[in-house]
Amino acid sequence: MGNKTLDRREFLKIAGASVGGLLLTAGGAAAAESSKTGDGIKSVPNGYAMLYDATKCVGCRACQTACREANHTPPELDVTGNYDEPMDLSGDTWTLIKLYKDPSESSFVKKQCMHCIDPACVTACPLGALHITPEGAVAYHQDICFGCRYCMVACPFEVPRYQWRSVTPYIQKCDFCVSNGRLEHGETPACVVACPTGALKFGTRPELLSEAHERIKKETNTYVDHIFGEHEAGGTHALYLSAVPFEKLGFPKLNDTPYPAKITIPLDIGVPGIIVGMTTFATGTYFVTGRKEERTKKEETHDNDS
Repeated sequence: MGNKTLDRREFLKIAGASVGGLLLTAGGAAAAESSKTGDGIKSVPNGYAMLYDATKCVGCRACQTACREANHTPPELDVTGNYDEPMDLSGDTWTLIKLYKDPSESSFVKKQCMHCIDPACVTACPLGALHITPEGAVAYHQDICFGCRYCMVACPFEVPRYQWRSVTPYIQKCDFCVSNGRLEHGETPACVVACPTGALKFGTRPELLSEAHERIKKETNTYVDHIFGEHEAGGTHALYLSAVPFEKLGFPKLNDTPYPAKITIPLDIGVPGIIVGMTTFATGTYFVTGRKEERTKKEETHDNDS
């Protein structure tokens, strides 16, 4: 911490102004729908997509490592402090290979953002921090986010994660390498490039759907007759093929209705209360810590005088 101390009166002014400004913003969120999707882009159903074929994945985690390197996220070390061994997606782990196994069958599965065509996270965000890019990826403006975490509640796939190691309220997730500039420069996402077995493929959504259907048609005894992401929640840009039923791999069972309609109203109503609650908590915390600091200073002054 620096030597500069924030005056309590200044703190209250800032907190009050923040509440007022955020309440006004939240109240106008419904009217400012276009800002929620970046440049007014509602959806890009024929944009870029990623096809993951679980039957070709060997669990090497090259995609997981490549994602870390491309996005400069620190490893989540195990108890020995030697191996990168995250148990779930997090603010530092945006791509994760997990293993499903029972006595009769097993399969690796890649966990990441699904990049929905009609994303619940984008609809739920009251300030437009999440948006759809022209390529179809769901990306994030960290300078707009104020940490309400509605995107985490809204997502049917439980993907956006909070970056707890930082004092700033950053939400983190896969964005098809938009934030590191790969997609903008015509490069394939880092995880796809790193995959040594061809389990990952990147292209347009129509192209990958066509290929996925062809694979199922040619190898009927290999694949479940279903492409996860083709219709779920209105469709996603992350598509999956598997030999194991998707429910066993941890995927939610969703119909083809876009998910945002189920979540928007209660979240929009709750925004003001969350903002006020967060600010009240911060103010209370400041007073408590401030009083402790004052007592400590008085004790130090008394000791010095003695």
